[in-house]
Amino acid sequence: MQAQVESPLSPVAPPVLPSAAPAEHAEPKTEFSIIGAISFSHLLNDMIQSLILAIYPILKGDFHLSFGQIGLITLTYQLTASLLQPLVGMVTDRKPMPFSLPIGMGFTLFGLLLLSVAPSFPVLLLAAALVGTGSSVFHPESSRVARMASGGRHGLAQSLFQVGGNAGSSLGPLLAAWIIVPHGRGSVAWFALAALLAMAVLLQVSRWYSAHHAVRGKSRAGHASAITLTRGKVAASLAILGLLIFSKYFYLASISSYYTFFLIHKFGVSVQSAQTHLFVFLFAVAAGSLFGGPIGDRIGRKWVIWVSILGVAPFTLMLPYANLFWTGVLTVVIGLILASAFSAILVYAQELIPGRVGMISGLFFGFAFGMGGIGAAVLGHVADARGIDYVYHLCAFLPLIGVITVFLPNLDVAKKVALAKS
Repeated sequence: MQAQVESPLSPVAPPVLPSAAPAEHAEPKTEFSIIGAISFSHLLNDMIQSLILAIYPILKGDFHLSFGQIGLITLTYQLTASLLQPLVGMVTDRKPMPFSLPIGMGFTLFGLLLLSVAPSFPVLLLAAALVGTGSSVFHPESSRVARMASGGRHGLAQSLFQVGGNAGSSLGPLLAAWIIVPHGRGSVAWFALAALLAMAVLLQVSRWYSAHHAVRGKSRAGHASAITLTRGKVAASLAILGLLIFSKYFYLASISSYYTFFLIHKFGVSVQSAQTHLFVFLFAVAAGSLFGGPIGDRIGRKWVIWVSILGVAPFTLMLPYANLFWTGVLTVVIGLILASAFSAILVYAQELIPGRVGMISGLFFGFAFGMGGIGAAVLGHVADARGIDYVYHLCAFLPLIGVITVFLPNLDVAKKVALAKS
């Protein structure tokens, strides 16, 4: 019985060994098939969600929207997700709900269909809220699945999970340019097939989750962290991580929501060309998200966080003054560097408060979504008042907030000290 408790992250219950000593050194297995399935589902989920952002120019023309109203659509979607995600995580920490994953995708499916036929701006907001609700269920539970299947390689698992979502986000603008722009907003309904495919994959993942959550539940007592930080230090560290999330996602909102308008206004490119540029940026974000987790597993997550936030500042400061070619180059570099932060931040936070994977995942995904939504709404009003160019001059300074990473404790050192005392 003790041998089972000692391997909480193993996706299958380990065999009962003759003594406890060998079990303590047993290497947990990384379930790449499960991580791959949940990452693929993340790709489909975020591809669907990114369609909302990608068709903003179409919505703006169809409904004669202001930039402020465009920001309000993002705010509705992001706040719905951000407010519900921590609650979902807290509930599922106490009572796992494996089959909530395909159910959550069902909300996204209905929101997508409603978006394709919405007759008015309030109905557009309702469609965005339904997609946000689906996201609020999907992200905390799928992040938990990735950790359960990680075999102890937490950063790698979260990065693989994140790269699926970011790759999906990058596909949205490209698919919008190829399918929705030529055929109209009604063609959004065809992407319901992607939601149905995701539900089928998530049903299989849920069966694996259901078969293994008992092991996770029994092993929760074994999640006591070797890190011995005071509550004050933990709270201060979470506050710092929150400010870093604010910096990252406020800046990302300036590109994901308004980059197409910026390119059209400043360089006179077509809508399809602008969406292709947005795809290139989001693809760079997807590629960058692959590196933060595994590098953090090797050298420490604090250093990845430091470089990925503060290190992007020189490039954001140059962006408002670049021509079209260098704008494309700089946004690729920005996407690659900035994207590596989230996996490292999330796993760092999970290590700060062990045994609360769902709550931490929901809190940080939710806060990220919320900051993106608030950022889109605020920057939309700034664009209406001062022009779209001013948005990029203003946001260029946000990554400088990354300097506060210096105040984060080094958890690797804290672990060694705690283990030495035990």
